[in-house]
Amino acid sequence: MVYPREEKLEKLSQEEIISNTKLVIQGLEALKNEHNSILHSLLETIKCLKKDEEANLVHEKSSLLRKSVEMIELGLGEAQVMMALSNHLNAVESEKQKLRAQVRRLCQENQWLRDELANTQQKLQKSEQNVAQLEEEKKHLEFMNQLKKYDEDVSPTQEEKDKETPKDSLDDLFPNDEEDQGQGVQHQHNSAAVAAAQQGGYEIPARLRTLHNLVIQYASQGRYEVAVPLCKQALEDLEKTSGHDHPDVATMLNILALVYRDQNKYKEAAHLLNDALSIREKTLGKDHPAVAATLNNLAVLYGKRGKYKEAEPLCKRALEIREKVLGKDHPDVAKQLNNLALLCQNQGKYEEVEYYYCRALEIYECRLGPDDPNVAKTKNNLASCFLKQGKYKEAEILYKEILTRAHEKEFGSVDAENKPIWMHAEEREESKGKHRDNTPYGEYGGWYKACKVNSPTVNTTLRNLGALYRRQGKLEAAETLEECAVRSRKQGLDPSRVVELLRDSDGERRRSRDSLSNVKYESGSETGEEA
Repeated sequence: MVYPREEKLEKLSQEEIISNTKLVIQGLEALKNEHNSILHSLLETIKCLKKDEEANLVHEKSSLLRKSVEMIELGLGEAQVMMALSNHLNAVESEKQKLRAQVRRLCQENQWLRDELANTQQKLQKSEQNVAQLEEEKKHLEFMNQLKKYDEDVSPTQEEKDKETPKDSLDDLFPNDEEDQGQGVQHQHNSAAVAAAQQGGYEIPARLRTLHNLVIQYASQGRYEVAVPLCKQALEDLEKTSGHDHPDVATMLNILALVYRDQNKYKEAAHLLNDALSIREKTLGKDHPAVAATLNNLAVLYGKRGKYKEAEPLCKRALEIREKVLGKDHPDVAKQLNNLALLCQNQGKYEEVEYYYCRALEIYECRLGPDDPNVAKTKNNLASCFLKQGKYKEAEILYKEILTRAHEKEFGSVDAENKPIWMHAEEREESKGKHRDNTPYGEYGGWYKACKVNSPTVNTTLRNLGALYRRQGKLEAAETLEECAVRSRKQGLDPSRVVELLRDSDGERRRSRDSLSNVKYESGSETGEEA
């Protein structure tokens, strides 16, 4: 590589050589002319001289002069060659400088093209990410659309599956998102919770909510081989971009922990939840709603493992946080009270259980109204607590309240012509000896309306009240409620069809009256996350 200073020196030396060469040529020309003049004078002298010796001497001098002239002419020729070579070198050097300038310009253009290519690749990568996200959202929307269609037409096979104990949902991951019941009061409650989270300085990003919905979709389908890698990849990307101690990383740890919990991998889930709790306490503060959600998830996990004593203080701390941030009469507080009551119930602390359930019931009725599904769920759980203490009368009152309210909500106020199912069941019990086979069931034709009430809580209440009737020896009433629970459909049944079914099942009832040894009460599990 030739540096600018060296190029300058090289140009100066070339110019000096050219100037010196010109001077030499001029000197040689002058010397040549001088020698020619001397040679001409000698020739003239030779002509004039007559003596041989002098002539010989002059001839010698003239020959020497001729040689000198020839040498001078040779030097002149070489000098001219050097001049031509110098001109050629100058032309080559100028071409070289032009080529160097062109190379520099091409390098600059190449660098500019590289920058443009890098920017284009970044835009392409962002576009691919957006396309992937849109595709995932599209799949989720298609799945939700299928769920809506499925809800409109519930098959008997699915209803039989609904009788089984449902898996714990992942809804409690986000403390500000309760189940959407489509009611105005519930919507106001959600807005208040979101506002409280924003005051805490952190709001869960929309992309994580979308990912959470996808994970729920895959987990509900049992496709854990898809849900777990999806969570792990998202967690790895978040840790690379935001670092490990970031609220988004804690949210992702919560999602993955709940997927592990659904797979009964409690040890891995507990490790992830403890890590998420540490991050949220460090980044959001110890009194943030997100911290309460993680504490609640961890308490539920311990409860599933039978560690009720370890779970109870975590649940109580979550309750304190939610009372402090959201207020003591917030629906989220009622949900936390339900979970705490379930933990205490497993430890036999029935006085505390009654207190927590009664307080949760009061919050739900005041804030969400008596027709909110959570009211019926909490009453059902409280009735189960009464049953375990042998308080059968209190439990029976609550079961009848649930069924009466569900009936009034669907079919209007109760009167002589519009009675809830438990009244018909007791009437059938009273008249079982009077009307057996000959009297039609026309007077009970109205109870088919209860079959239209399609609610897991109502069905559970029907079965529990039926079991209570069996314990009291009211077999006809028990069978009526149990059959209603089994045959309940979302679209309802025709009255004449119900009468035919009742007549066909009379024989089965008589055979089943002897099997009273095992009576099992079912506790409602619809209270969000059950400990």
